[in-house]
Amino acid sequence: MTQYLISFNDGAMDHIPDADWEDVGRASHEVVEEAVRAGVWVYGAGLQRQRATIVGTDGTVTDGPFPETKEVIGGFSVIEVATREEAEAWAAKIAVGCRCAQEVHELMDDPETDELLRKVAAGAL
Repeated sequence: MTQYLISFNDGAMDHIPDADWEDVGRASHEVVEEAVRAGVWVYGAGLQRQRATIVGTDGTVTDGPFPETKEVIGGFSVIEVATREEAEAWAAKIAVGCRCAQEVHELMDDPETDELLRKVAAGAL
């Protein structure tokens, strides 16, 4: 199974009237519940608006994002499914619930980290 990041940009939900937020929240959580019951949900969260910092390779911390950044992630979900088509189908459900378009990105495997996590879980480290 492959994990996919499904995300939307900060500001993508700004068009939603205040009176509709309760319905949007309910619809979004219904999709999460469906994904949990289907066994594909890994994690999801919204991000604090414009609260990023940039940490350089030398450890220097500055306010972010960079001024030239036009789009930043506003929220995301991680799911684990067999195909990109399944990920896109879930993204479509999330888009309806959130009332905004979603991006789908395949997460790359990292066998070395996976092995490290197996060893930790087994108490071998």
